[in-house]
Parts: sequence; structure tokens; C-alpha cells
Amino acid sequence: MSVHKEIKRITTHTLQEMKQRGEKISMLTAYDYSMATILDDAGLDVLLVGDLTPQSIYKFGTYTVRAKEEEEANKLKSDVLALQAAGCFGIVLEKIPAVLGKEVSESLLIPTIGIGAGPHCDGQVLVVNDMIGLTKGFKPRFLRQYLNLYEDILGAAQSYIRDVKANDFPNDKEQY
Repeated sequence: MSVHKEIKRITTHTLQEMKQRGEKISMLTAYDYSMATILDDAGLDVLLVGDLTPQSIYKFGTYTVRAKEEEEANKLKSDVLALQAAGCFGIVLEKIPAVLGKEVSESLLIPTIGIGAGPHCDGQVLVVNDMIGLTKGFKPRFLRQYLNLYEDILGAAQSYIRDVKANDFPNDKEQY
């Protein structure tokens, strides 16, 4: 049996309507089809990232708050206005002070999606692998980790290795 899901398209118009209605936009970034399918089934809009484009940690060599100083904050403000004028349908604000996230969001007609940019953005996004605890040692302040799957997977793998070495896997019930 073949299962065909209706393709959901989040358009510029859809995001702008959500912003005008004051609706919060919830998105998660996923890196593979199976994870994207689970998130879609949960009712989340999913941004599927296929090429793992480096984000700020790679650009700046560190994962610190950006635009804390007035000069960098002013540049960000002018840049987002220029991007809006150039036709961008939305802006992702990453790891900036919450007050700046609010100022930028209020200055734009297009939606802002925050990741570490405070509660005043039009929507929020997290990387699903970070949210479910698959990334060891990565815990920026903005990240709310809902699970710790790294530890669960590590424990399961260690148990599997122990069982194989003890000749306990596979046992009689796990054979044909």
C-alpha cells in the first residue's frame, strides 16, 4: 500500500498572514526525511536542511551573542531593512539580544524567526537534533532540550556491546 501525503507549502503570503494575525510561528530544522516526517505528523512546520550550511559558529569561530555592541546592532537593523526592501520574505535572527530581536521584529513588515533572539520574534526555530539532545555538549542558553537522546543512545549502544561480548545477544528468543 502506498501512502501519499499532501505536500504542505508555507509561502511568503502564508507567513505574512500569520504575522499580521499575531500568530506565533513554530518551526524546527531537520536534517533528514524521516525526522521531517515525524515533525510534520506532530503538526510542526519543518525547514529541511539538506546541505548542513554552516551557521554562525563556523562563520565567527565561536558561538557567542552577536550584535551586543551598538555598531553591530545598527548594522543588523539597516541590513534587515535592506533585505526586506530587496524582497526577502522573512528573516532568521540568530543569537542576538532579546531587546534587539524585538526592535528588529517591530521594524519589519516581513516575519522574523528567532533562534536565541528572544520571545518577540514572529516565530521560533530550533534544530531538532539539539532539541532532542542528540548533540553532546552543545547547550547554548537559548536551547531548551526536551530529551537527552545522546545519553539514551550511548547507554543502549554500551548495553548492546556488553550483551554481545557476554554472548547474551542474540539469545534463544532472538533467533529463527
